[in-house]
Amino acid sequence: MNNTEEKVKKVGFPFLFMGAGIVISILFIYLFSEVAEEMLEQEVKAFDDSIITFFRNISTHTLDQLMTFVTELGSLWFLSLMTIVTLFTLWIKKRDKWGMLFFLIGIGGGGLLTKVLKVYYARSRPSINPDIDAVGYSFPSGHSMGSLIFYGFIAYFIVRSDISKPLKWTVGVISGILIILIGTSRIYLDAHYPSDVIAGHLAGAIWLILCILSLEWIAWQNVSNARPLKVVRRFMEQRF
Repeated sequence: MNNTEEKVKKVGFPFLFMGAGIVISILFIYLFSEVAEEMLEQEVKAFDDSIITFFRNISTHTLDQLMTFVTELGSLWFLSLMTIVTLFTLWIKKRDKWGMLFFLIGIGGGGLLTKVLKVYYARSRPSINPDIDAVGYSFPSGHSMGSLIFYGFIAYFIVRSDISKPLKWTVGVISGILIILIGTSRIYLDAHYPSDVIAGHLAGAIWLILCILSLEWIAWQNVSNARPLKVVRRFMEQRF
């Protein structure tokens, strides 16, 4: 195997990684559009009502308190505070400027995208409660979208770190559970319809994937000695 073939092999994985991410993003965009269309046509009403009714039937004072605490873990003030802590950590630990930049783009851009989508779809909430950030439009859920982006990014940074694999798995599982619990808390507290939460998770996943793909591409370019398109072109010329 000559040097060019070795370089093409190294180039192959990033292209495969990017391709898989783009395909997943397209799939999530399609699913989001389907949920949004069914929401606008009132086809998710029975689905939403059945789940909301279920949570109302199992509600207790203790569960109310627990869900109120959980929902705060995805609130604007908490995620803003933790974003500052994360940026400080990224700078102190690794001087990771690109990581900081795309983390900010992920969090800030996600917040802006949430506002745009809420205004566009203009869906009313099941109930209004300023104490749990249940104000404004409902679709998609900002808590669900913001928490998926934030905790998803945290999981990504941990997975890319040098800690042990068991700890990486632990952080990944905890992040996933937190994301699901925060979304569930919004339904339980009557702040969102279930379809709002699903749409928030899908929109958050799309934005998170695109941000991580961009960060990974730049990181790979910085450590690679050869530009991928040039390597592939040289390989094709040698073969054909």
